[in-house]
Amino acid sequence: MTETTTTKPGISAAIIVSEGRVLMVRRRISEGELMWQFPAGGIEDGESPEEAAVRETLEETGLEVKADRLLGQRVHPKTQREMFYTACEVVAGEAHVADADELDAVAWVRHDEIADYVPYGLFEPVQAYLDVELVSA
Repeated sequence: MTETTTTKPGISAAIIVSEGRVLMVRRRISEGELMWQFPAGGIEDGESPEEAAVRETLEETGLEVKADRLLGQRVHPKTQREMFYTACEVVAGEAHVADADELDAVAWVRHDEIADYVPYGLFEPVQAYLDVELVSA
């Protein structure tokens, strides 16, 4: 007897800092407590987490970014999905709701506002990155 398992693809999130703020998006359909989060989506076959972060950001927000470096990965404690977090920098465009089926808002969030948007806290490597990037901005 053969056992088959279906694994969902990993999710890649883009951590985009510009002018002392980080980009967050609000999903139309929340994933449990997850309302505000970083631009993110499933990694497609043959795609790296960094490539997925760039593609998802463009699809969701219309913002063109380039991947800087992978900050870390984990199994998300609330969704149980494998997550990859990529630091990205803005190349061109202005963030807006480009995919109205998925998003209903975008926001550039200051360091001192992060807890208002994500009250359960961020993944430690992401928080450490933002602590440096947003405070030094």
